[in-house]
Amino acid sequence: MGCAFTDDQIAATIAFHGHSCPGLAIGIRAAELAFSKLGSADSIELVAISETDMCGVDAIQFLTDCTYGKGNFLHWDYGKKAFSFFDRKSGKGFRAVFNQAALEGMEEDRDAVTASLMEQDIEALFSLTWLEDLAPRPAQILESLTCDTCGESVMESRTRRYAGKTHCIPCFGKVEQKI
Repeated sequence: MGCAFTDDQIAATIAFHGHSCPGLAIGIRAAELAFSKLGSADSIELVAISETDMCGVDAIQFLTDCTYGKGNFLHWDYGKKAFSFFDRKSGKGFRAVFNQAALEGMEEDRDAVTASLMEQDIEALFSLTWLEDLAPRPAQILESLTCDTCGESVMESRTRRYAGKTHCIPCFGKVEQKI
């Protein structure tokens, strides 16, 4: 059984990303899995977490409307093809890890691999674990502070205190020698 998204949705996702590739297909299928397990886009308040920065995150952003700027898409840089999705309304959430075995025996032709990923049974593409953890809290607007070293404005939660002064992360790295 192939992907549940329409050809138009897939084409628009490819246009958004700039090219078709296996990584984008993985993201498309992860977004499909989110809706199949949690509900339709208009019935849930979706939050996504990606443990990678691969091409697939563009598909997730485009198809789910979760974005970094809105704070409902988080990036945890673990280098894993893993994605978590939560519905804030119901409290349900799951983590999906891409099953690398789905690529076994495939030739190196990117187009053929992409097509195979789009046609495979979605349950075979990911191992899924339902999560007991709550969805990450909504984004909050925090105070902007001025870095005492460079004079630039920085979000309060991204400042460091050292020797009685407020520093942005790059400036803190220059004054604190243990980093």
